[in-house]
Amino acid sequence: MDTIEKLKMLSEDSQYDLACACGTARDDHRKRGLDGKWLYPVTLPQGGYSILLKTLLSNACGNDCKYCPLRSESNVRRCTLQPEEVASMFMEYVRKKKVFGLFLSSGVMNSADYTMDRINAVARLLRYKHQFKGYIHLKIIPGASDAAIEDSVSLASAVSLNIETPGKKRFDLLSNKKDYLKDIVRPLKLMSRLTDRGTRFSRVKCTSQFIVGASDETDSEIIDYMFRFYRRLKFQRIYFSAYQKGLGHPDIPGEKNLLSGPEEIFMREHRLYQVDFLVRKYGFEPGDILTDADGNLRLDKDPKELWACSHPELYPVRINTADRESLLRVPGLGPATVKSMLKQRREGPIARLEDLGLKGKRLEKIRPYVICE
Repeated sequence: MDTIEKLKMLSEDSQYDLACACGTARDDHRKRGLDGKWLYPVTLPQGGYSILLKTLLSNACGNDCKYCPLRSESNVRRCTLQPEEVASMFMEYVRKKKVFGLFLSSGVMNSADYTMDRINAVARLLRYKHQFKGYIHLKIIPGASDAAIEDSVSLASAVSLNIETPGKKRFDLLSNKKDYLKDIVRPLKLMSRLTDRGTRFSRVKCTSQFIVGASDETDSEIIDYMFRFYRRLKFQRIYFSAYQKGLGHPDIPGEKNLLSGPEEIFMREHRLYQVDFLVRKYGFEPGDILTDADGNLRLDKDPKELWACSHPELYPVRINTADRESLLRVPGLGPATVKSMLKQRREGPIARLEDLGLKGKRLEKIRPYVICE
């Protein structure tokens, strides 16, 4: 295959790692380019969106991750790009102003450090040969050495390593080769230390991702680990990728999941994203996230509305006098709307919710929880 054919295949296979394209807004979703490659949106620091080229360096993999369609035992067509091919193709995209940055991952070729050396070689070519100063997101390979991880951090704008599951017990159901503490937890802690505030690489962002539903974890376990990422490791984002039945080994719990249809499975992913947003943007604490007796989020009601229903004494909220924190606890009101409300209040009282530009289902969701005076 030539470079274009390989890039098409590897870009297609990179869809199984959704760490750059999990959002609820229309602009958050990946798009396929005219030549078949997946292009992913990223939020720019100054606001707005641009496009990220996302690909694997290789889909050949020696690991046995039982949820992954590219695991070693799978009968799929394999190919590998050379670092020079990736760097040259990416810079062609940059020159044509088709992309903003690069997200690069790979299957495990030979060993974790051999693969990291190839991934880092792409970044090094871009930084030093092509003088590319823009966004590069590099995936850390499970089991990589400290030196390989530090090399990636020195070259990247962002790094990530999938935690996959909350805890060793759940993880061991998905892999017989990888060691949870040595190959996953140790590198995550090192990434945190290397990029901590005041360190040489503090500008580099760290993210991770859960494969939701491949093992037999509960939502409350995932949420507990999510808080640890934000509070202890100071990671910038946590992502969630719903396991899709039929892609993995038939013996894993995800293939026997009682959530029968894809709509339920993706709704579970969506609820976890809502919780993540409540934690990052609304100041929700662990005790604010309500789960059922089995430790799972309800699929029929969003977690913010569920919290509001459990605290009737706090409602209705007075639109014209309530503080920011109280307004943020109103179902349907987000940070941008609350900011607009506070600004409008300085100019005069708000007489109607419609004056805020609210309408439709969102307006009806808000109405029972507020009062305008």
